[in-house]
This record gives sequence, C-alpha cells and structure tokens, in this order.
Amino acid sequence: MSTPAERYAAFRQQQAESGPALTSFRGLYDFELDEFQLDACRALEAGDGVLVAAPTGSGKTVVGEFAVHLAVEHGSKCFYTTPIKALSNQKYNDLVRRYGAAKVGLLTGDNSVNGEAPIVVMTTEVLRNMLYAGSPTLAGLAYVVMDEVHYLADRFRGAVWEEVIIHLPESVRVAALSATVSNAEEFGEWLGEVRGDTTVIVDEHRPVPLWQHMLVGKRLYDLFVHEDDDTQRVNPALMRITRDEARLAQTRGRRGYSRPGRANTPNRVDVIEKLDDEGLLPAITFIFSRAGCDAAVMQCSYAGLRLTTDRERMEIRHVVDERTAHLPDEDLAVLGYLEWRDCLERGLAAHHAGMLPAFKEVVEELFTRGLVKAVFATETLALGINMPARSVVIEKLDKWNGETHADLTPGEYTQLTGRAGRRGIDVEGHAVVIWQPGMDPLSVAGLAGTRTYPLRSSFQPSYNMAVNLVGQVGRDRARTLLEDSFAQFQADRAVVGLARQLRKAEEALEGYSEAMTCHLGDFQEYAAMRRRLSDREAELSRQRGAARRAQAVRSLEVLRPGDVIRVPGGRRAGLAVVLDPGVNPANGRGDGPSPLVLTIGKQVKRLSAADFPVPIEPLEKIRIPKGFNARSPKERADLVSTMHAKIGDRDLGKPTRARDHTMEDEEVTRLRRELRRHPCHGCDEREDHARWAERYHKLLRETEGLRRRVDSRSHVIARTFDRVCGVLDQLGYLDGETVTAHGRRLAKIYTELDLLTSECLRAGVWEALDPAELAACVSSLVYESRQSDDTRSPKIPGGAAREALAEMVRLWGELEEIERDHGLSFVREPDLGFAWAAFRWARGHNLDAVLTDCDLAAGDFVRWVKQLLDLLGQLKDAAPRGAKVGDNAAKAIEAMRRGVVAYSSVS
Repeated sequence: MSTPAERYAAFRQQQAESGPALTSFRGLYDFELDEFQLDACRALEAGDGVLVAAPTGSGKTVVGEFAVHLAVEHGSKCFYTTPIKALSNQKYNDLVRRYGAAKVGLLTGDNSVNGEAPIVVMTTEVLRNMLYAGSPTLAGLAYVVMDEVHYLADRFRGAVWEEVIIHLPESVRVAALSATVSNAEEFGEWLGEVRGDTTVIVDEHRPVPLWQHMLVGKRLYDLFVHEDDDTQRVNPALMRITRDEARLAQTRGRRGYSRPGRANTPNRVDVIEKLDDEGLLPAITFIFSRAGCDAAVMQCSYAGLRLTTDRERMEIRHVVDERTAHLPDEDLAVLGYLEWRDCLERGLAAHHAGMLPAFKEVVEELFTRGLVKAVFATETLALGINMPARSVVIEKLDKWNGETHADLTPGEYTQLTGRAGRRGIDVEGHAVVIWQPGMDPLSVAGLAGTRTYPLRSSFQPSYNMAVNLVGQVGRDRARTLLEDSFAQFQADRAVVGLARQLRKAEEALEGYSEAMTCHLGDFQEYAAMRRRLSDREAELSRQRGAARRAQAVRSLEVLRPGDVIRVPGGRRAGLAVVLDPGVNPANGRGDGPSPLVLTIGKQVKRLSAADFPVPIEPLEKIRIPKGFNARSPKERADLVSTMHAKIGDRDLGKPTRARDHTMEDEEVTRLRRELRRHPCHGCDEREDHARWAERYHKLLRETEGLRRRVDSRSHVIARTFDRVCGVLDQLGYLDGETVTAHGRRLAKIYTELDLLTSECLRAGVWEALDPAELAACVSSLVYESRQSDDTRSPKIPGGAAREALAEMVRLWGELEEIERDHGLSFVREPDLGFAWAAFRWARGHNLDAVLTDCDLAAGDFVRWVKQLLDLLGQLKDAAPRGAKVGDNAAKAIEAMRRGVVAYSSVS
C-alpha cells in the first residue's frame, strides 16, 4: 500500500510526463485515466499515430476524444469515423455536449449537419468518398479517429477502412481504436509502413472484472474455481451436476416423461427472476433470432414479470412518448406501439435489426439510464453502440449463419460477454451461459479462456475504386498503392513462410538428384519411364475393376425372390436366399441393387453391390412361402432348411475370386521393352537409385504445389486490379491511362453493384420510368434477401418497370460473362424482392399496406429504403445532363422520405 507522499510523487511524475494538451484534457474527466489511455495520448501528442486494441468497455474512446481535443487546441480539424450511423449519431451528441453545436458536424447517409466544422463525425464511407472526390472539406485535416477499426475484417464493407488508411494525406495522424485482436502487432506494423510512426498499445485488462457462470436449472454455478497458486480450473461441482443432469435427461427421455432436450432447462422468466434475485440486473440476453427476442419479451410480459417501480414507469412513459411524438399515429398502430410501450414500462425490451430505428434508440436510452432491466438482443448489439450491462446471458453456444448452425467462436464469445460490467457503476461484470443437455462446461471454459480473434483483411479492388485511382494517380501508381493494402501485407507475410519451405525443398531436391545419379546413364529418364509404366498398369487395373463391378451389378439386377446365391466374400460370405432383389430406386441407394437376403446363418441382411466384387449366378431356386415373416425365427429356420435340402451335399467348390487378368497392352509392352534396353537397367544399384528417384519425384510434386501457392499469393491484389481494369477497358470506362466520360460517371457511384448501375445509366434503361418505377428498379441493386434460397417469384410492378427490370437482368448476364472471361466474379444478380415495396412506398401507400404486402419487419423496411435513397441520390448526381432519370431520382427521394423513413435521431 503506497503512502500519500508516494501517491503525490507519482501524480507529479505523471504531470511532468504529460504535455500541455494532455494536462488540460485530463481536467475534462472526473476520473483518472488508465495507463494505456495515457500512453496512447502521449504518443498522439508526440506526433505519432496510434493503434489501441483493448476490450469492450475499457475506455478506448477516450483516446479518440484526445485526438479531437488536440485538433481544437491546435486550430486544425479532426474527423471521427464510425462504422454505423447509430454510433455516429451517439458520438456527435457526446461531442456537441462538450464543444457546442457550432464546432461539431455530422455527415452520414441520412444527415448533413455543419459539415465544415473543425470536428466532424461521419461514417467511414463518407470519408472514403471525400478522398476520391478531392473534397475541399479535407483542407486543414490533422487527425482521423477510426473507431471500431476491426470492421475492416467485414467481408462486405471492410475494404473501405483500408482505402481510407491508404489514401489519407501523409500529414494526417490516425488514431485507430480496435477490439482486442490477437494480431494487433501485425496490424500495427502495417499501419507503421503505410502511415509512418505508429505506436501500438494493447491492453487486455478489463477495467471491470468479468466473472463466468453457468445456470443449471435454477442454480447458478461459477464456471471456474481458483486454486491456491492463483491458477483456475473448471468448477468440479459444476462438472458433477451437469453430468447428473445429462443422465437424468436421458432417463426421462427413455421413460417418456418429457423430451430430453427440455430437461431442467429454465425458461426465460425463470432466468430473469434468478438474475434479479442475485442482483445481476440489468442484463442483456443474447438470442440469435429476431423472432426469439420478440417471443422472449412477450413470454416475460404474459407471465406478469415487472422489474420497475412506479416512478421508473412514469419516467419510461415520458421518454417513450417524447421520442416517438414525431411518428404518425397510424404508423404507431401498425408497429404495435402500445404493446411495446407496456413491455418497456415493465423493464423489458427486445433489440434487433428488424426494429424501427426510433424504437431501438429508445431502448438504448432507457437501458443506458438503468430504466429497462432486461433486454433480449441479437448479436448485432455486441458490435454496435455503447450499451453495457451488469450481466450478459447466452442461451446457446451455436447460431444460424445463413447456411448452417455454427458454433460460437472464442472471438464471438468475447465480443458478446464484453458488454458485461459498467465502468464506474459495477464492481464486476457477469457472463451467464444457460446449460442445455449436451453442453459441456469444458467447452464453455475453452471459449471463455481463449483470446484468439485475429484480424483478417477482406480488401479487394472494385470498379469504382479502379476508376477513381486511375483518374487520380494513373494505373502504375494505383497498382503500387493497392500493394500497400493490409490484404497484400498479410499475403506477403504468409509468402515469407512458404518461400522458406520452398527453399528447403529445392535444396533437398538437389541432394536427392545427386543420390540417384547412375554411372551408366540418365537415371531420371529411366525413373520417368518406370513411373509411366506403373501409371499405365494402374490405369488398366482401374478400368478392369470398373468393368468387373459393372458386370456384378448387372448380375444382381436379374436376381429374383427365391434365388439361392453364394455371397463371394466379406462378413456375409456363404449361401443366402434372395427375399427382395432391391432393384427399386426408392430404396435411396445410388450404387446399384441392394438385395435383402436370408443367410445360411438365419440372419436377414441388406447387401450392397460392394459385397459382390465378381458377377454371380443363382445356384438354385426355392419357393418363399406366401406371407413369409422375416422377423419370425421359426420361419427363417424353415426357409434355411429348405435351402439346405435344395443344395444337398453338392460340392460348390471355392468361391470365385476377383482376378486381375492382365491383357496384353501395346503401351505396357513397349514401355517394358524400352526399360530393358535402357543403360541404367543393368546397374547393380538400380533399386537403390530407384528409391531415391521415388523420393525425388514425391518431393518435386510437393515443391511444385508450394511454388503455385507462392505465385498465387504474390501481388494478388495488383493482379486483381489488372483484371478489373481489363473489364473497364473492354467496356470503355478506361482507355489506357485515361478515364473516359463513362468512367467519370462510374467514379460517382459507390455501391456493391457499381458497374451494373453505371451500365444501366449508360444504356438508358431507366429513362422512360416515372419516379416510383425508378425506385422499384433501383431497389434491386441494393436489396438482398435474408433467405438466399427463397424460390418464390417476387411480386414486381408491371408495364415499363417490368421491362426495365428484365433488361437489368439481361445486362447483368452480359457483365457476368465478361467478368468470367477476365477471371472475376464481383457482380451479383439484381434481387427483385424489394421492388414492389419500394414502388408502393414511392406511390404514397401507408406503412400498414406496404409492410403487409412485403413481409418485412419495420426496421428492415426502413433500412432498405434508406439505402435505396442513398443510391438514388448518387444517380441524381451521376446522371447525364438533360437525362430524365436525374430529375426522377430527385422526385423519388422526395416521395419516399416520409413517415418512419424521415425520422432522424439528430435534431
């Protein structure tokens, strides 16, 4: 324990180490900054960039806020970028409270507020678009904060983060804030190469300790127990109770008392009540299903669960009414407003992407204020806004990933449980896993104890990126810039190890070559002839085996009930009588007949073609009694006796064996003749040399595989860029080093289907459409159905819109062929699933009618409309002068930005 004098000395030392900006910045907080925060701030003040990798809730954003503070102190600019609009809105409101509305701006797809302010909060895509457009807003920019920079691993949007990092002016310092990743040093090294001096600060210490638990039935167990030597192991009591529960579940299932899967698993009401009793609320329960989240809230509500006081209920109602006052009454009725508000007043809420943004924001505010006590959320909450809890509950350790049920990874588990523990409020956070039959505490301990969350780049060049880069710096410089990407950096790192293996293999090949040297002639040549002979003989053997199997199958196809056969080998070898030939394709086998037989040992077995390596013929035929019951031991014994009597004492001889009769083959004969003539054939050490030659050949195959892997990873980004440019050259967007007029239009279109969008503009596909029809067609370029295997034909508008959509699909087909010729596959097929909803909304239909028709959740509907509005805005700016499509895009935007879509959380 330090004395007051020692603490004062340490304080003076810290003050001395801090620059004037950091000293004034620390005065803005009523708590002492952690060491990792101070280290990062000192690095920024010294002129370095920083990468801060630390757990959720540890206070990384303080470092970002210091970058803002430095910009204000020096009279320069700072851009604060975030991956999602909700986070941008939240950070904007935080900074306005500190610096005032005049000094802070906001730029997202939905909002443009004070964009020339010295501090601007924006989504990362907005900054990327500014860089490509050479926006004058970049003048005076000194700092860029990249919050949640680990988003660059996102396969859909991750490339944007790398584009920004690569293309920012050299004078700009980057403060990159990341979740705990296991390769932070590698990422920091790349930042240092691309951005200059970068200090990497990794802090794995949680400011609020996290305790891990499992809830078995209605009892809460610690997952770990701590030993005297400060180590921890899985709780033995927990291991014992889960084993007992698993046995009990099996017993219940066998006796039919209950389904095994429900054995002693608490329902959601029990879980929340248990957490409340233990003082572990507020809690977030992660359920990997939107419907599951909504059902959980209703389950608790119907059970009469109430977690709030009268005063809290009044406060909740006031917040809810105030925050939703802008929404039309008819829309609120559609959205189940009264039921939603009643649940909130009970302290219960769901949180997922299918909810209306306004509703989600109310839940976030009420939960952060401690008024809502239990939130049931999908995993998207773990990646987004700052919404910590005292406890996090995980119902299951697997989730549907769109294709299959996949186990949670340690990284995902860490991300989810990172929400537990509110700094400055909770002494400790708690993670609770609900035990289910089949769940092993050791597996949970493995998830909880592993910190492997590597950052993997998802970067690849796009068509828009290519025309922007070629237009700015030319093709050669663009290739060089793209070689600076984190994706290529990681590929090069992998190549280093492969290249080392390749060098070792090549050295070994030289040694093998020397060991097989023969004084009589070229042994490599002789070994190659031996391999050709061996390969030819193996090929002939395969052909003969296939022919023999085909004959065997044909012999099985002619069997009839009552045929007595001899099974040639295997476990079923011996006499048998055919009960059912098994030639009916309905039996599900695709490898020929599968006869059902009664063996001489009185067993009924289903055989397959694999039991007959050679063709067979019936030895005799016996009559199977009508109504024969194969399950009756007596009837089986009687039939076997009949078979014995029919065969009698006949000597059947040995079973026919599969013989490999080598037929004369001209190639084999020629190769053997050439082998005998070769000088090395007469060498006394021939077989010794042959063994070295075989090792040489095997290693040579492995070496060639290594070489192919090295080649495939070297300059992979530049090669992809060249292919992209090849497509753009062919279509007339590039002419060598020149960006054409069509290319300049493409440079203004930032969407996944940028090239198809540009081709539709160029071909005038949308010129004859009215605003609603245009909205319907353009929606197919942004919308992607959640059910990729949905085979139902979507409803689409008729007339000109239907024709335009058909033409868009035709253009997509042409582009797909061109991409295939160039070794690319970027352009997905337009998805028509939102066309009817977009059309009706643009025509002025109310929310109830549109949602009923399109089978979409309100939150999904709003999100897709906002993405559609963003692309329509780009079309308005990119359309050729005088084209109707530009005016109609503006009209469509005006028609669709209404009601729940027009809502913004920034006033």
